[in-house]
Amino acid sequence: MRPLKKRFVSTLAVSSVALLALTACGSGTSDESEDSGFPVNAGKLTFCSDIPYEPFEFVQDGKNVGFDMDIAAEIAKDAELELNVIDASFDSIESGLFSVQCDIAISSVSITEERSAKMDFSTPYMDDDLVLIAAEGSGVTDLESAKGKKVGVQQATTGEKYAKEQGLTDTIGYEDAGLQTQALLAGQVDALLGNQSVLGYTIKDKPGYKVVADFKTGEQLGIAVPKEQAETLELVNGTLKRLTDAGTMEELTVKWFGEK
Repeated sequence: MRPLKKRFVSTLAVSSVALLALTACGSGTSDESEDSGFPVNAGKLTFCSDIPYEPFEFVQDGKNVGFDMDIAAEIAKDAELELNVIDASFDSIESGLFSVQCDIAISSVSITEERSAKMDFSTPYMDDDLVLIAAEGSGVTDLESAKGKKVGVQQATTGEKYAKEQGLTDTIGYEDAGLQTQALLAGQVDALLGNQSVLGYTIKDKPGYKVVADFKTGEQLGIAVPKEQAETLELVNGTLKRLTDAGTMEELTVKWFGEK
């Protein structure tokens, strides 16, 4: 698959921030972030993203890479601004608090009615249902057999919400997908429940683990923009349309997720 011709601007990865710390961390935004105008940081297009969440966003050779990061680079290119990425907790993104620090949030965010009350979403850029993954011999073969087992979920996600709605009372929440995956590989949980894109990618090269159940939830991923930032939303939607029309979005999908 053909990669992007070049990475337009190197990204800045900042240590993961908690909800209350979000307003104090970042790269020189303390005064500028009080202004809700666009952009938050002069000369930069600042994205909040929960890293790692492979293959959407993760660190490789000291750089932020992944499906979402390639899209973010294209949006910054269209804005003619330097790309700036802040590593933020998913809680801060889901709550809408990212707007204090960032112009945009891109982190495999499922579009929901509850979230749409706190932020605006771009046109959807990926369909992403939920799956249940387990190790062979774990005894977990479907949702019913997962009840009473330790099931790892990512905090504040639709996967965590769905698990609870389906009666999985012994769920263990993890701050990010990396920790969630490590727990399964270390035998600390019996199964994982989450989005097919990430969890499918997690086990594709790991024998002994498999998808035991699919849940057609109709989830779609969108890029989040603070309320009343029409200019930013127009920018994001314009880039997504350009990438789709040119076939670049399909190329990026194959690059990070492989052929279907």
